[in-house]
Amino acid sequence: MADSQDTSHSELQPCLANFDQLMTDLGSALADQDWDGLVNLNVRVKPCTESLIVALEAGQVEPESVRSRLGELRQFLDTASEGATRAKAEAELALKGVNRNRSVAKAYQNISTPRSK
Repeated sequence: MADSQDTSHSELQPCLANFDQLMTDLGSALADQDWDGLVNLNVRVKPCTESLIVALEAGQVEPESVRSRLGELRQFLDTASEGATRAKAEAELALKGVNRNRSVAKAYQNISTPRSK
């Protein structure tokens, strides 16, 4: 019986380690503003989280360890959302600048081009 508990515990450690590594990878991608990397990592969030919940429901992991990891994930999502909102605003501002420059260049071209009579 002790062997099955040891096996469950040892099988669970990779689940927790995988979640912790995923959070590290997500944090690095966010810090680097690697939006493509975040998208790629995002597909791993649901399966990793689900495995934690399954382990919790099976009594294989302490509720506090799952709670703290899910809290960390929630905090990350809030931070990522704020970062994405800032990046979007910066991109919109840059696009407005490009459009303004394009309009100025076109106006200058219209003024500087001799008109035929």
